[in-house]
Amino acid sequence: MDTGTGPRPAGAVGYRELAGQLAVQYESVGFEEVHEQVLHLLPVAPVRVLDVGAGTGRDAAALASRGHSVLAVEPTVELRVHTGGGIAWLADSLPELSSVEGEFALIMLTAVWMHLDPSERRRAMARIASLLAPGGRVMMLLRHGPVPQGRRMFAVSGDETAVLAGEFGLAETHRGGRGDRHARAEVEWTHLVLDLKSA
Repeated sequence: MDTGTGPRPAGAVGYRELAGQLAVQYESVGFEEVHEQVLHLLPVAPVRVLDVGAGTGRDAAALASRGHSVLAVEPTVELRVHTGGGIAWLADSLPELSSVEGEFALIMLTAVWMHLDPSERRRAMARIASLLAPGGRVMMLLRHGPVPQGRRMFAVSGDETAVLAGEFGLAETHRGGRGDRHARAEVEWTHLVLDLKSA
């Protein structure tokens, strides 16, 4: 297992200190509930998946249970809960993902994008596009709402993200909004699915 002993990226600040509390929060809501709107867009046949900002590994574990091979990228080792078969852990982060190798049919980014400033988002989108296999898909869940104390977050939007993705050969194929599964009235979410355009 990757030990993740390197320096923490700016977006991960505040997570190690609250890892136990956050793990309970993340695990209190299941993968199917979080991603209900886009479950029908997941690959059916087993594929290689990259879960960026995997947190506890909740989503990675659910995808592995469906037969996929998942590389779970999470810089905060203290958050990692799921260590079962089908999941490989790696300490890395956007925008570089410098330790990630190969191509992936599916890249998941759940509650990650808001940690990147505009210049980082551009570099991150380029990197994500470069890691997609032909016909690959990106599934993003964008967080909107106030910034918790001690965290680094920026405002993001579905429109801005889709336009940026288009610059790197990704086309929006689904967008949907919903409220917060933890009943935080001030927090909302956008599901955004992007597909790699044919050459």
